[in-house]
This record gives sequence, structure tokens and C-alpha cells, in this order.
Amino acid sequence: MSGNLAYVLINPYTIAKSRTGGVIARYIGRTELNLVAARMFGPSLDLVKEYADAIRNAEPDNREKDGIIAHYVETHYAPDAATGRPRRVMMLLFEGENAVEKVWNVTGPAFMQSGSGGTIRDTYGDYVQDARGAVTYFEPAVLVAPNSRRAEVVLKLWARYSERDGGIIQSGVDVPQGANCEKTLVLLKPDNFRIPSARAGNIIDILSMSNLRIVGIKKFRMTVAQAEKFYGPVQESLRKRFLGGSGAKRIASALGKDFGFEVPEESVQGLCEPLAPLFARQQFDSIVKFMTGYVPSECVASEKTWLGREECLALVYEGVGAVRKIRDILGPTDPTQAKPGSVRREFGSNIMVNAAHASDSSENARREMDIVDVMSDSIRPLVEKHHEGVMAKVRHVATGLPGAGRRFMQFMRDQWKPHTRSMNG
Repeated sequence: MSGNLAYVLINPYTIAKSRTGGVIARYIGRTELNLVAARMFGPSLDLVKEYADAIRNAEPDNREKDGIIAHYVETHYAPDAATGRPRRVMMLLFEGENAVEKVWNVTGPAFMQSGSGGTIRDTYGDYVQDARGAVTYFEPAVLVAPNSRRAEVVLKLWARYSERDGGIIQSGVDVPQGANCEKTLVLLKPDNFRIPSARAGNIIDILSMSNLRIVGIKKFRMTVAQAEKFYGPVQESLRKRFLGGSGAKRIASALGKDFGFEVPEESVQGLCEPLAPLFARQQFDSIVKFMTGYVPSECVASEKTWLGREECLALVYEGVGAVRKIRDILGPTDPTQAKPGSVRREFGSNIMVNAAHASDSSENARREMDIVDVMSDSIRPLVEKHHEGVMAKVRHVATGLPGAGRRFMQFMRDQWKPHTRSMNG
């Protein structure tokens, strides 16, 4: 196993104030843990009650403070009493050595004293008492577990409700409703996750300028099959671009360098038609490899459904003019053409490695969300992997390994040797 599993619940108030990006940036950047799952919840009354009871009964010696937190959950996590519409709570799962302890240290205590900004709660939380010491205002920003035992209890609880209460929370109490509202998909690309850094959170922070609401989120590894379907329409646009002038220009330039004299573009125009499909396919293969870690032409059909090597984060935004607003903030595909302050200018390197993808229409957003399957539950399988026994671990490993049985068996040997030694002695 790769350490233990820690959770972070980003509170409705923190999400509503668009502090989500800053929170995510700090956890990834300061813990150096791997963000392995993310899911938006609209907690039901049943989940809220069970969670509050679990907090209230966790530590007999800490009933007063736990009671304050439990009351906070009952008040701020439950559906709106007047409309019944759910509140948005985002769950993040982090994996790694001493994950629970590291998350706790970056979070800080719920009952803050310093307010210096050194922890998540120092920056985004509030704990106000009157002259007699009574609590007059309490907003802990996020909820996390103080130890592994409590982490396991809460993870198992939320995993049970993950499919029912999680996914795309489009009817959230603070989410705009109406005919003019639309959803759009943003994919934070693999270049944001190669090393633990604040990049992904900082991009989300910039996107908050849209005044849109995040209604869905999913951390995942894209399969080759998904990538081929997701980027399939790009092949035709690449072919047309090559035929439209870029091909002749590149052919003439390459031949000129090789022959040592200037080659007129019109003299090589006839080469563009047969070369355009080859160019489009090569570029398409490069995109798929960047998004998954695998070249599709080198994969057999069965391998295309295995999880890729690269990590992505899908975010669903909702609101008036969502597609246009997000694309404006991202900037043009080519980062060199983007305005200062845009996502791609700040974080992109080239046309392919440009930090993020955004849907170009509501119709494409629906198509892309279906391919990525934002609604699918990624919480429960990870909780089962860590807390539900050997067979759950084997299933999780098996679904995540691309390639042949030899690589699978080697992985299993590497995975279980330390565990076997600890059990034996």
C-alpha cells in the first residue's frame, strides 16, 4: 500500500466564497500528498445526521468541542430547510505516508487562536468568542480527521452515501437556476499533476473570476478509449488546418532547409492532400499520449480500457454564459497568444501542454461530461481499497493496471511484500 488515506471536506461556506482553489492549492503544495479522488456531495439529512453523531460520539473526553463541530454540521451541511435544496460539500481524498497527520497539520485546529494565516483554518476559518468565552461565530472552513481511527470511520460513512448523495449537484441551494444557465466542463491536464504543486488549485482560483459555481469534480486517469472518443473530433480540424495552409508552409520550409534553397509553397501544394491524414493522426496520437501516457496505435483493443498513467481533474461549472466565461478566462489554445493573467498564459507551455481544456459549447460539454463520466463514484472504491480487505485491494489494483499480466504480477509482488513482513513479525 502507498500509505494511508486522508479526507478533506470543504465546507459549503468555503465553496460559496470561491475559496476552493486556495484550499486545494495549499493541501497539494504543502502536504506533497497525492490527490487521488474528488467528489461533490449534496448531503442528505440521513448523511448529515450520521456524520454529526459520529463526531459527537467520537471522543468522550472532548465532548464540548466535538459537540460544537457536530452542531455546525447539522446546521450548515443539511439541505436548506425552506426549499429542500442541498448544500455543496466537496470531498477530497489524499493518499500517502502519514496522510492523515499531514492533512491535519496543514489544516490547523478548528478552534483557532493565532489567525496568522499559517494553516488553512488560520486563513479561511473563523472562531469568535465573546468576553465570557462563549462562541459567537464558528466557521472551520474544512473538516478533517485528527487521527487515522476517526478518518476510517468517516471515510466508510461517506463512502456508503457517495453514489446516492454525490456527483453533479446542479440543484444546490446557491447554484443559479433558469433557462439561461448552462454547464461547461474544464479538464485540468496532466502537466498540473506531474509533481505535487499548487498549480491545480491556483488555476481553480483564477477560474473563480467567472462567478460560476462548481457543481461537479472528479480526479481520474483517462483511458486511451476515453481519450480517443474525447479528442476524436480534433482529427478533422487538424486535417483541415494542414490543408488550409499550414501544411504547405511546413513542407516548403523543411524542404528548403534540406536542399539549401527557398521552396515556393505553391510548388508543394499537391503533397498536402495525401499527407494531411497522416499529419492529423500523428498529432492525435501525441494528444492521446499526453493525456494518458500511451500511444493508441501501440495498444491492443483490450488495453485501451485500462486506466492511463497520467492524472487529470475534471470540473463542472454552472451558471449564465458558463461556456464563454470559462473560455475567456482560459485564453486561446496557444499560450503565446493569450493575455497576461489568463490561465494558459500563466501556466501553459505550448498548444498541447496548455494547462486546461474547456468545452466550446453546451452540446460538447454534455458529450465530454458523459465520456469522462463525472457522475461516477471514485470515493467508495478507494475507501474499500484501504479499509475493506484483501479482495477489494486486488480489485482496485487490477482495474488500474494497463498492460500484460507480467506487469500486474510484478506490481502485486511489490505491493504486498512489506505488508506480508509486517504481518509475520
